[in-house]
Amino acid sequence: MKTRFFALLTLVTAPLLVAAPGQAQTIESSAGRLGASVLAEGLEHPWALAFLPDGRFLVTERAGRLLIVAADGARTPVDGVPEVVARGQGGLLDVALAPDFAESGRLYLSYAAPASAAGLQRGTGTAVMAARLVLDGDGGRLEAQDVIFRMNRFDNSNRHFGSRIVVGADGNLFVTLGDRGTMDRAQDGEDLAGGVVRIAPDGSIPADNPRIEGWAAEFWSIGHRNPQGATLRDDGVLFAVEHGARGGDELNLVTGGRNYGWPVISYGRDYSGLPIGVGQEQEGLEQPLHYWDPSISPSGLDFYQGALIPEWEGDLLLGGLSGNVLVRLDMDGDAVAGEERLFQGQLGRIRDVRVGADGAIYLLTDAPDGRLLRVAPEGE
Repeated sequence: MKTRFFALLTLVTAPLLVAAPGQAQTIESSAGRLGASVLAEGLEHPWALAFLPDGRFLVTERAGRLLIVAADGARTPVDGVPEVVARGQGGLLDVALAPDFAESGRLYLSYAAPASAAGLQRGTGTAVMAARLVLDGDGGRLEAQDVIFRMNRFDNSNRHFGSRIVVGADGNLFVTLGDRGTMDRAQDGEDLAGGVVRIAPDGSIPADNPRIEGWAAEFWSIGHRNPQGATLRDDGVLFAVEHGARGGDELNLVTGGRNYGWPVISYGRDYSGLPIGVGQEQEGLEQPLHYWDPSISPSGLDFYQGALIPEWEGDLLLGGLSGNVLVRLDMDGDAVAGEERLFQGQLGRIRDVRVGADGAIYLLTDAPDGRLLRVAPEGE
């Protein structure tokens, strides 16, 4: 018997495009008519978004640029970004602000680091830098840069860096790491690939990490394939979405000390069409809250909290890359009660999803000419 999985019908499968060319794209949704307006375009494969206290945005571009973007689309680069390996799925990836950012300016960047930066001969690996953002007029610079984390085994793969950063209320960081395209690494307790690690703001290991025998002390959980979206619920519980192979994308409630199964169990199949592992379940391995087959390649994840769309309060929002879709999951406690697909095929590959303080939903689209979009009820 499968646990904690719900076979769901899509509530909105083919939303109607009603916008004329040049206007904001609008759709009908369960919360009424929504519009998606363009705030900035011409972004080169943007990967992550954060909100500055002054109303501007921080946006990472995979090629290695950190930009300050104004609401009118004007952008200026931030100096002092670390050297990255911008190849394949690697590059400059996530950005997250410390809880006291308004006073300290402290932020965190994750990226594909070159081997030379780690004193190695070859390969790349996921790393996290802490720095202080100093705003200077329209632009800014990073000072007091400190690499607080590097995964412990670099390799030559250009895939599956994971790389979302979630900062807890206690200031500690959750960092998601992909399996780097070698699936068995996700079950090796001494290899940080294919897991979620939890580190302190200075990179040390919190005393209350799970500390499972045979696991590296940094680990929060293992058995993940490529988690590219993660967020905290208001009670501090971590949720993450990860890519499957051919099918089997997952939403997981990520509890410390648990094994999420990849590649022993999966709801997908290998790209060759062959089965993966032993099937869909095994004792001692966690089941997803929800999965997608066929895949939508989920990326970006946030809970909706805001006054603009009260009907969606507490629901999860995520982007789909191959799915070219914004997805709302109707959450009932820890369970998924339904799924709604929005703007399907209309906005492009959605890489990041963030809910702003104004209650609007902000999206980044992954393309050579990527865009920053704002989704809100029509007229808002």
